[in-house]
Amino acid sequence: MYKIIDKQTLGPNLTLYEIEAPRIAKTRKCGQFAIVRSFKHSERIPLTVADVNYDKGTITLIVQTVGKSTLEMTQLQKGDSFQDVAGPLGKPSHIEKYGTVVVIGGGLGTAVVYPQVIALREFGNRIISIIGARTKELLILQDMLEAVSDRLIITTDDGSIGKKGLVTDALKELIDDPDTGVDAIYCAGPVIMMKAVSNLTRPFNIPTIVSLNPIMVDGTGMCGGCRVTVNGQRKFACVDGPEFDGHQVDYDELMDRLTTYKNYEEKTLNQYKGEHKCKCDS
Repeated sequence: MYKIIDKQTLGPNLTLYEIEAPRIAKTRKCGQFAIVRSFKHSERIPLTVADVNYDKGTITLIVQTVGKSTLEMTQLQKGDSFQDVAGPLGKPSHIEKYGTVVVIGGGLGTAVVYPQVIALREFGNRIISIIGARTKELLILQDMLEAVSDRLIITTDDGSIGKKGLVTDALKELIDDPDTGVDAIYCAGPVIMMKAVSNLTRPFNIPTIVSLNPIMVDGTGMCGGCRVTVNGQRKFACVDGPEFDGHQVDYDELMDRLTTYKNYEEKTLNQYKGEHKCKCDS
């Protein structure tokens, strides 16, 4: 179980894994995630199920190497197996026919919105996808999104591909264009980006759905690590989400909570790099 069928490097510190997980592939709906462990001693990591192959019984996970556990995960190769993969977890995306939907993916958030685009399109929506990253090398799933979108807009901070600027710049142009008629927004990526998108769409009363990425441990609502404040109420992203009304999320609290273990994470990462220098640098 959980054998790695394929492994691809998508860009700097970005790796795609296709994993045997037939039960998850059979039942997963867009918006749901899995929690994985690389080895017996490894930390549990929540990852969006970016795609499924029903015939092969596989799921696709995309991992960004940011800490010790994700760096450790990169040591797994095609033919190896993950210790465990639990899922599908979380509530599926709410999908309906809106009309014209703008789907926004920032960085790794593109893996979250890709299945949403497919589901929204199946409901008869017109899809305009916006994906953004700091540089061209950090963009992912560009071709796959272009194939399922009516229009794809690319933005990069440095202008190395697409429009130079932020996803919010492209979104503002669409909202200001009377011929576009934006009816809904789906958004996933860095918290600061989701906050900016929500602040932009709020005055226009455009429904805005965001996928949150708080600290998460068990994925069942037991530990409380993923608590977020939505419309003044406490929610657990792993069971009440991960998707919420973007206009009601307390983003400042979420960003503050994401820094809770930053010092410990940096210490653990540096220690791991020191212990596995030759292996990690190869």
